[in-house]
Amino acid sequence: MRRREFLGLVGGAAAYPLAARAQQPNRPVVAVLSPVSAIAFARNLNALRAGFRDLDYTEGRNLSIEIRYAGGAVAQLPSLAAELVGLKPDAIVAGSVPAITATHSLTRTIPVVMAATTIDPTSMGLAASLAKPGGNVTGFWTESEDALIAKRLELLKDIVPGIARVGLVINPTDPTDKVAIEQLPRITRTLNLDVRVVEIDSSSQFESVLTNAARDGLNALCISHAPLFFEKREQITALVTRLRLPAVYGFREFATAGGLLSYASNLADIWRRSAGVVAKILRGAKPGDLPIERPDRFELLVNLKTAKSLGLVVPDRFLLIADEVIE
Repeated sequence: MRRREFLGLVGGAAAYPLAARAQQPNRPVVAVLSPVSAIAFARNLNALRAGFRDLDYTEGRNLSIEIRYAGGAVAQLPSLAAELVGLKPDAIVAGSVPAITATHSLTRTIPVVMAATTIDPTSMGLAASLAKPGGNVTGFWTESEDALIAKRLELLKDIVPGIARVGLVINPTDPTDKVAIEQLPRITRTLNLDVRVVEIDSSSQFESVLTNAARDGLNALCISHAPLFFEKREQITALVTRLRLPAVYGFREFATAGGLLSYASNLADIWRRSAGVVAKILRGAKPGDLPIERPDRFELLVNLKTAKSLGLVVPDRFLLIADEVIE
């Protein structure tokens, strides 16, 4: 073989990987809009990544993930959603009702996967029906927030039988909490409780507002799992315990952070399952043809350490129905 031919073969072999890479399709891009900070979102992000890996999608190999964090500030979600839409991703996964609506208001073409909403997506104009959404939005709808609040208050009464006046702590700027307030009269009639709305829209208000609530005679709290409270869950659970107020919360992360009780769907499980919805879209399914799913796991957690600090004795029957007991 002549030297020139040999060099041509070597050069061609060296150039082949570059040419092959150039011909490979770009990795699909999945955008994620988190209503909380990177630290608060870590467990859910790990669950999402694990869900993708189970389906043979690995970040950096055959998938790219772009994330924006609102840090619990609802007002930041529209601009963050605009950033993600501007990237023209293959799908956007949005957590919380404000994140979902902010994203949907900007695009009717990019698939949007809801990582749980507690408001019926058909009532928000996001879907024509649960079985066949018809537009660019699909994902998960958990049980309505008013039903969850009623269940949480029922559990709170079971562990603290003498309570009569309960503060429902909400963020007035959060649309999910607004819907819950509308249903409050029906909830209070059913449970025979005097429930007062306690509004907080900034973590700087925690100390003053909750201290005043305790002074006003409220003897227990039901705290919304709006992003503001989820983001600052360690701060708010510590304050509530210091004020010696029994409280029930939403997601399990509140109980593991020191809250007395929590009851809600398993949020990390929903984020893991969201990866499966995105994978179907990446493989050609239309979001409008994918049914909106419901969570299959609701969890009750009780923190015995917190109960002891409040002087509460948790009934054995309660411990038997709890999914997890923190000691």
